[in-house]
Amino acid sequence: MEGIRNFKQIYPKPYNKNEVDPYTKTRVILMNGTEFEANWFSHQLARHVTDNDLRREISLSRMVEKQQQQKLNMLKPCDETILEHTIGYEQLAVDLTAELAKRETDCYVKNALDFALLEDFDHLYRYANQLEMEQGVMAERLVGRYTEIMPGRPTIAEHRFPLDNVKRGIKAKKADKQTVLNTMIITAAEQQTMNFYMNISNAATNDAARRLYEEIALVEEEHVTQYESLMDSSATWLEMLLWHEYVECYLYWSCFMTETEPYIKAIWEEHLDMEISHLHKAAQLLEKYEGKHWQQVIPDGRFPAPISLHENIGYVRNVLKNTVQFTSVREGYENLDNLPDNADFFKYQKIIIPSTDMVQSHNVICRHIHECDTDYRYQTAQHPVNELSNPKCDNTKVGRVKGAAASTCFECNKNC
Repeated sequence: MEGIRNFKQIYPKPYNKNEVDPYTKTRVILMNGTEFEANWFSHQLARHVTDNDLRREISLSRMVEKQQQQKLNMLKPCDETILEHTIGYEQLAVDLTAELAKRETDCYVKNALDFALLEDFDHLYRYANQLEMEQGVMAERLVGRYTEIMPGRPTIAEHRFPLDNVKRGIKAKKADKQTVLNTMIITAAEQQTMNFYMNISNAATNDAARRLYEEIALVEEEHVTQYESLMDSSATWLEMLLWHEYVECYLYWSCFMTETEPYIKAIWEEHLDMEISHLHKAAQLLEKYEGKHWQQVIPDGRFPAPISLHENIGYVRNVLKNTVQFTSVREGYENLDNLPDNADFFKYQKIIIPSTDMVQSHNVICRHIHECDTDYRYQTAQHPVNELSNPKCDNTKVGRVKGAAASTCFECNKNC
């Protein structure tokens, strides 16, 4: 009962959108998604066990965590528009993915992170153009100029045959702890993004924005499929409950260690205290129902270095230069130039995109160019991919047509 809060306690003072640090906003989005993932995992657990004592135990933690999520959700102020909030989602996607990729030692998982990084980076560019046209707001101000806004792998090229999005899962008991954390953190973050776009697409105020959310939400579905398939599906329900609580503790601690806003920092500390109790409860349930000590699942409980959200301009530019022409093929990734002409990627593209003028991610840039004689972008230097450097033309061939750009390979943090 100690974790239950009254309605006054779970309705916080929202942040000031004009004064708050961009990474405070992205931390709020990250933890909102982390709480959602934990909540729905707990619901699925309850739907797959028959012991009502166990169901009751997890229902209590679940309600506390839902209160936590509601509190975080209400930190967004009323005067922050959906599109402005969306810029925060995509900045989080870019800088969180880059941060995780830079510390990932499993080459296979790092490739997955780098691959989707370029797609979220492009989403930021598309939404930023919609925002500038619709509301006259420059997204570079919202991201604090920490994150560049320019084309990545064009969204039109991101629509793939679903079978190509499923990857090989890791084994949590053999993998590095950071790898386990990375797969769970990025899955929660991308799932939250997908849910957000699906839920608010019909609330956008015009057809152009509605169509853009509709299209990008389907790409986020691809990302969730990719990332969730990396997770260890062989772990038991209670082993994964332990891992979920550990991830929450780790992320709240990371937020507390890196937060610059005192009021928000106090929320991270409060929620961390709650999650530590949930983690202890998960360990007790694991021992009671499966006869396992928590160290059989997580041998070393010490946290890695905290996740820090910060600028990653150089890293993103390097991945763009090396891999923009790659696509996903079953469990791996291939340079488009090496695919046979009858590859599923090309077949699927012809089905879902019979004509480029029906693709809203392309149309939003064309409209901005038509109205302003140029697209909207924020760059610190020349674009690393020459074919994407023209601000007066939206390239629909890069990442989609053979020979449209040069790419080399994915890089690893260690020799594979």
